[in-house]
Amino acid sequence: MNHHNFPTMNALSSSSSSPSIKFSPYKTHSLLLPQPRSTFQSITLSRKVKLKIICSASEHPQHAEPLKHKKEKSVSDGEKGVDPVGFLTKLGISHKQFAQYLRERYKSLKDLKDEIFDRHANLQDLSSGFMFLGMHRHVEHRVDFMEWAPGARYCAVVGDFNGWSPTENAAREGHFGHDDYGYWFIILEDKLKEGEKPDELYFQQYNYVDDYDKGDSGISIDEIFKRANDEYWEPGEDRFIKNRFEVPAKLYEQLFGPNGPQTLEELEEIPDAETRYKAWKEQHKDDLSSNLPSYDVIDNGKEYDIFNVVIDPVTREKFKVKKPPIAYWLETRKGRKAWLKKYSPTIPHGSKYRVYFNTPNGPLERIPAWATYVQPDADGKQGFAIHWEPPPEYAYKWKNTKPNVPKALKIYECHVGISGSEPKVSSFNYFIEKVLPHVKEAGYNAIQLFGVVEHKDYFTVGYRVTNFFAVSSRYGTPEDFKRLVDEAHGLGLLVFLDIVHSYAAADEMVGLSSFDGSNDCYFHTGKRGHHKYWGTRMFKYGDQDVLHFLLSNLNWWVVEYHIDGFRFHSLSSMIYTHNGFASFTGDMEEFCNQYVDKDALLYLILANEILHGLHPNIITIAEDATYYPGLCDRPSQGGLGF
Repeated sequence: MNHHNFPTMNALSSSSSSPSIKFSPYKTHSLLLPQPRSTFQSITLSRKVKLKIICSASEHPQHAEPLKHKKEKSVSDGEKGVDPVGFLTKLGISHKQFAQYLRERYKSLKDLKDEIFDRHANLQDLSSGFMFLGMHRHVEHRVDFMEWAPGARYCAVVGDFNGWSPTENAAREGHFGHDDYGYWFIILEDKLKEGEKPDELYFQQYNYVDDYDKGDSGISIDEIFKRANDEYWEPGEDRFIKNRFEVPAKLYEQLFGPNGPQTLEELEEIPDAETRYKAWKEQHKDDLSSNLPSYDVIDNGKEYDIFNVVIDPVTREKFKVKKPPIAYWLETRKGRKAWLKKYSPTIPHGSKYRVYFNTPNGPLERIPAWATYVQPDADGKQGFAIHWEPPPEYAYKWKNTKPNVPKALKIYECHVGISGSEPKVSSFNYFIEKVLPHVKEAGYNAIQLFGVVEHKDYFTVGYRVTNFFAVSSRYGTPEDFKRLVDEAHGLGLLVFLDIVHSYAAADEMVGLSSFDGSNDCYFHTGKRGHHKYWGTRMFKYGDQDVLHFLLSNLNWWVVEYHIDGFRFHSLSSMIYTHNGFASFTGDMEEFCNQYVDKDALLYLILANEILHGLHPNIITIAEDATYYPGLCDRPSQGGLGF
């Protein structure tokens, strides 16, 4: 183990005084749909907490407020509080070429956000892909599976639950099975048990956590709907809900009924909408008042005014204060026991599965990129994902709250697998019982774990990641890791994760390399797609779907496992096309020449903006051996935001 006040070369800054529309069929998946402009476009940092760090006195932003998305001005227009070369000005550094690079990079960041907001509602949506992609239990007695594979022609889920059949659970054809961005969608319906009847309500929902819900009260669905009509709708309001075909039926009868016109001459010309509307008004001018909403059409003599429908103020106010009848709908939802009595899970907890693709180069099987529990190398055989959906009684329940961020950090860097004294791979449970008390007694207030994210080859110590959303199965289960983090919080220890987004394992059977049969799904092609010396694959940070994957991955570890911060491993591998293997003289030109990957820098800025915006107390640490200027300065001042 390595224990020290702070890892060497982490969070280095240039100065010790630096301040810190395509088609998509999935209507419920807002991440994949074109959305209005964001309300989370940029983040302002309103308060700072000083962190005493040996190698840098960077200041970390602690609170953030989302700003409404509006049309941005150019840098020259002088946005309030934004100076793309702010940290250079503060430090009195004058370098024309690097300053121009920072201005261009800021402009590229704004352009990138505009592209993002064409597809995502906001940056939070961009970083929440884990809510929809992968395997998820749906309230309507089914499991939904989504995967991004733009190079595939066919997609199916295969596993021990369906005899590894590539046809039983496959995506539907056309846009019913995938969208134009390459996101595949598969529904795995639960199996109705023998002797059970299908649900009376087609969209019957189930609560999979509680044994019983309101729908188990014995009240029939017809009774609930009748009560909703009686209590919620006012007299006359539900007329067209019950008889929605009344108007078109009458119109059809007038045109084609037995008393209707029999020839084209008798049909005559159909009056325009305005003429028909005025005739209707004249016909009903003496009608008695009713409880139905009062609408009218204004006509100020301008073209198309006839289409301006207005409503009286009283009806408008009644509509505004009236809440949707969700309570009645929730009253139909049944509990877990009703679900288990009627259905068998289509993919039980603990099932082994992979995703099957048909590609231009033939069929192939892969471990899903968003899988949350993986056996990467099962006794020398092909690895597989494990469906992790433990029953409520076995799911871990959090007990402790996160500790407050201390004024000074004293970090204990550790690896779970080598934490024991015996010649074997240690487990999460061993680490909880033996190591955490030792760390606390030694006076540390944070632990930094590396090698936790799933990796096939143990000799890489976890730095060649294969499955980015999965904890390493060699140490235990996801519930075991949750317990580790929770127990650490109970001891007052923050938990940091060593995150490797600078490259990925080149393994094709388990990892992301050639994931969908193409060479440029997640990574660059050619030499650019491989690390100069290590052979690992290099991410294509300029691709919006790759950003979606990586940013969602960061948010996932915080939301699912309550991680308190990240150390970004080997920044020099990602921000330079030579992977940091070059002679650095200290000239500022080396940080803005043709070997600098601007897309990678934009990714790091977005990562810090999103993490600090969604989780104000998060701590982000940069491991960089090249002393890239502005690492620990705010993005609004030309920094990267660590």
